[in-house]
Amino acid sequence: MPLPETLKPLTRRQMLARSTQTLAALALSSPLAPLFAAPAQRPFKIGACDWSIGKMCDPAAMTVAKEIGLDGVQVSLGTAKNNMHLRQAAVQQQYQDAVKATGAQVASLALGELNDLPYKSDPRTIEWVGDCVDVCQAMGCRVMLLAFFGNGDLREDKKGTDEVVRRLKEVAPKAEQAGVILGVESWLSAAAHMDILNRVGSSAVQVYYDVCNSTDRGYDIYQEIRWLGKQKAICEFHAKENGSLLGQGGVSFPKVRAAMDDIGYRGWIQIEGAVPKDAPMLESYRKNLAFLRSLFPKAA
Repeated sequence: MPLPETLKPLTRRQMLARSTQTLAALALSSPLAPLFAAPAQRPFKIGACDWSIGKMCDPAAMTVAKEIGLDGVQVSLGTAKNNMHLRQAAVQQQYQDAVKATGAQVASLALGELNDLPYKSDPRTIEWVGDCVDVCQAMGCRVMLLAFFGNGDLREDKKGTDEVVRRLKEVAPKAEQAGVILGVESWLSAAAHMDILNRVGSSAVQVYYDVCNSTDRGYDIYQEIRWLGKQKAICEFHAKENGSLLGQGGVSFPKVRAAMDDIGYRGWIQIEGAVPKDAPMLESYRKNLAFLRSLFPKAA
């Protein structure tokens, strides 16, 4: 839904209220189901980040996903070196062919290059983020992860955060009209994320929640998930541990499941990392998938 043409900006609460009917219509007319739904209506789907399974920017990621038993893959838009190659119709077709051959889905997209070339400062990223909305539509997915780590870190950077808000405000109407969600993933707390979302004032900008990152920062992730989720501010999840298999690190995934139940989340969970030192990736990801499936079944 485009932003209303009015001299007085709407608050996020007003925007969410006005967009409810539009989002419902999109859900009915599109094969893309809503992110939040009654548990019986939408099962969990489990995928993996293409960079975590050794196939970043490579359609062969779909084959690896099938070997693991995953439902799909979070696919990178590209890199500066390949000029965000997923914007090319020929590259999109390679992925679509891989989807048909394997049955694995393109779950969502990711712009990890923003960690090196920050959205808050690099002018090229404005075009990349704008174009990713079109790519999401072409690839049949609705979530685009925007990364804010490394050079793109927003902590204690008011100027950078202000610029990110400005840029998100500019692209948000396009994303809303396309039914695409831009997911902010960063080291920020839930409150700091919500400050950005409230300032942008668009239902098309939400939080991409990484349970391990937030645990490592000392946040109470189970309360953050509930607080953000009840404001419909979470678009998707990363299930991650640094150097450990899922279930063997600092995150209590049973408690994550309980928090998701409290907010009615059913949808994609992407496995990232979670490979012990010197352990083979394929074996580790099969174990990670089996562990998650014990808590997040296909038929909830």
